[in-house]
Amino acid sequence: MVSLAQLWLPIVLSAVLVFVASNILHMVLRFWHGPDSRPFSNEDEVAAAIRKGNAGPGKYMLPYCTPEAMKQPEMMEKLKQGPVGVVFLRAPGPMNLGAFLGQWFLFCLVVSLFAAYLGAHVLAAGTAYLVVFRVVGTAAFLAYAMGVVPQAIWWGHPWRSAIKHIIDGLIYALLTAGTFGWLWPHAA
Repeated sequence: MVSLAQLWLPIVLSAVLVFVASNILHMVLRFWHGPDSRPFSNEDEVAAAIRKGNAGPGKYMLPYCTPEAMKQPEMMEKLKQGPVGVVFLRAPGPMNLGAFLGQWFLFCLVVSLFAAYLGAHVLAAGTAYLVVFRVVGTAAFLAYAMGVVPQAIWWGHPWRSAIKHIIDGLIYALLTAGTFGWLWPHAA
């Protein structure tokens, strides 16, 4: 069995590689995720209406309804007229990119840690590169890529954007798998 202590280098290095790759995909290659969000044609009016409602940070549904209300004629009419959607609001003020990047790097470390945990419990020291690649890569892919699918199914995250995030997740998983395969401990 392999200990997590033996895997500290691939854990940290794979997190760094994923962090760098994600920054390239999101900040340098703006054509990739840039079109994922669109502005309202009447953004100032929409923002004023939200401010007037005094909505704090959180997730809001439009129209908001409980399962019981879904059957009421008034609710059916609201749903038919639209708009129907989910809105996420953050606290007012400039975006703290440093905090977002710090949380993202921490997430990358956690994914690598859990991929290492799985690998350490199912793979022995000296396991072939491709076997390590397959096991660790599968765990990393599930963590990086599959979380967006329920968002697309239930909350309206556009499938075109979700597919791009799944491709991003595949890239991150390949980097993680390659790092672990390369640095996997040799048999004693």
